Amino acid sequence: MSPTSLTTAMQPPPGPDAKLTLPGQSATNPIVFEDAMIVRVRVFVDEQNVPAESEIDSDDARSWQWVVYDSPSSAAKIPVATIRLVPPPQPPHELLTHPEAAATQNLPAFDWSHEPCIKLTRVAVIPEYRGQGLGRRLVETVLTWATEHAAEIDKASAQLAEQRNDPPPSQKWKGLVLLHAQVDVEQMYQRMGFTTDESLGRWDEEGIDHVGMYRRLTIA
Repeated sequence: MSPTSLTTAMQPPPGPDAKLTLPGQSATNPIVFEDAMIVRVRVFVDEQNVPAESEIDSDDARSWQWVVYDSPSSAAKIPVATIRLVPPPQPPHELLTHPEAAATQNLPAFDWSHEPCIKLTRVAVIPEYRGQGLGRRLVETVLTWATEHAAEIDKASAQLAEQRNDPPPSQKWKGLVLLHAQVDVEQMYQRMGFTTDESLGRWDEEGIDHVGMYRRLTIA
């Protein structure tokens, strides 16, 4: 791999009517989303033993996805890393940390009451390309994009409220970024300016310990 062989592509939110599937199962996936899923399945399903049926969720239809490609030759274009940006709102944190209690608390599907935040998820680099800074490259690419497209993020939030017949959002996105980081990469994100929020605690997602981390951006 050489730096000049790497390119990055972005997939806008496919929308609520998109029929998204695991890679190779359907021709309906947008091309970049299909490639993102190739990376996600290889890392999360094949390597980390996350159930395949858990890899696609309801956030995929409303999220932006980025994929890094390696093009070692004119005939090859290999997806090697990916990241997802989920616009506001996010689910109540209790749904993750105490799912058994959340079922009895009649919690809403989304938290509209706190300051809106975007969430970076599904950060994945295939094994052969690790140690090259691709995770950092993707995070910074996405954060730069977000600071320049706050209006699009707010529009996505308003569209979700309309689809659900919820009241329109009362707050605009002001640069707050949330990460649900696997514990073994917490220090990497700290070096990128994220701060662990101890009040969120630790929780298990698909057998992997996670922590919540935040960073504040200045919106362009």
